Amino acid sequence: MSQPMPLDQADGLRRLFATARSCIVPVVSNPNVAFGGVMLERLCTAFAEHGRHTLVVDAGERANEASELARLDLADGIECLSSQVSYLAARGLLLRYVDATGSTRSFLQAVNHAAPHCDVVLVHASASELCRLFARSPGADLIGAPNCRPLLLADDRPASVTHAYAAMKLLTQRAGLVVHDLLLGAAPQSPRSERIAMQIATCADDFLGAVLRDWVQIDPACDATEPPTPELRRLVREQLATAHGGGHAALSAHPPMAFHARPTPAAAATLRLNAAAAWAHH
Repeated sequence: MSQPMPLDQADGLRRLFATARSCIVPVVSNPNVAFGGVMLERLCTAFAEHGRHTLVVDAGERANEASELARLDLADGIECLSSQVSYLAARGLLLRYVDATGSTRSFLQAVNHAAPHCDVVLVHASASELCRLFARSPGADLIGAPNCRPLLLADDRPASVTHAYAAMKLLTQRAGLVVHDLLLGAAPQSPRSERIAMQIATCADDFLGAVLRDWVQIDPACDATEPPTPELRRLVREQLATAHGGGHAALSAHPPMAFHARPTPAAAATLRLNAAAAWAHH
């Protein structure tokens, strides 16, 4: 017996391209960075200038565990912080979506269904979690797999730099993700920032065959209401272009907005407090 045709003929197409609707940005968590919440807030600010609503999926080592509501229905766990930012505490949640191949890619489709109003999804998780989510193996079926460039986090302390490089190695060798960006949390007068970025870039090229395409320095003491720096704006434009197949034409649909479109100070403060509370808890 034939199945009835759906009333909406476009439903199949929408489901086919569900993972392409959002800009997916893998942000590699780093437990040795004390100000990761500031970096996430700065990213949300920059995406908001392009009219994007950002969902922060926080599955890092120091994130809060996913609530029981989120485990039953993903949408119930999403908290709206402002008109530009939503937040999902997701530690331990991604493994609930693992399939027989070890992939958790279905989580991305679940997020799109749970938060269709979000244009950008920042997945803040460990390198091993991101490998399961974004792995690209030779000959694999990549239909529906988002274009992405992992964003490493580090500061100007040796432990965080070592962790960032190890994460890059894992993503390169296990997931086939060879092009990366870096957010480096350091005071403007730090004498080590540029040397650290160059060291990571050189090691990536010499030992991994990987590329550190861009890096941006973030001041951990910056005010939540400050506009993004030109360097951060450039990185976000490139991330948006990568998500849309590498072309800049896709950005014209959402021209940069005035600074009043930034996440509210309350939303930025919530991101920082969530990160600080998780840091203190551990």
